[in-house]
Amino acid sequence: MKSIVLIALALAAVACAAPAEDTKPIEIVAYRSETQPDGSYSFFYRTSDGSERTEQGVVKEALDEENKPQKVVIISGSYTVLDSEGKPDTVNYYADETGYHAEGKSIPKAV
Repeated sequence: MKSIVLIALALAAVACAAPAEDTKPIEIVAYRSETQPDGSYSFFYRTSDGSERTEQGVVKEALDEENKPQKVVIISGSYTVLDSEGKPDTVNYYADETGYHAEGKSIPKAV
């Protein structure tokens, strides 16, 4: 009797541990990357689930705290992911000497 209970519990544990749905791995379906000697770059990728990301970095001269010129990389780009309802959510962003800035429907708006 004890062995029947143990077998039933073991089968229940296996059933609970099994994946709830058949999932396929997400694959990269498109990819491009370029880097320049001055530090500028760009890249892009798209995955089989519809997510994608693109980004560019451009070298610019900016003044530091001591007003000395320094080369910095200004970054801009966007990424798209699927929300909980399976709809695309795109975020556009840039980062420069003023900081990181992003906007999209999933980014809270300042009041």
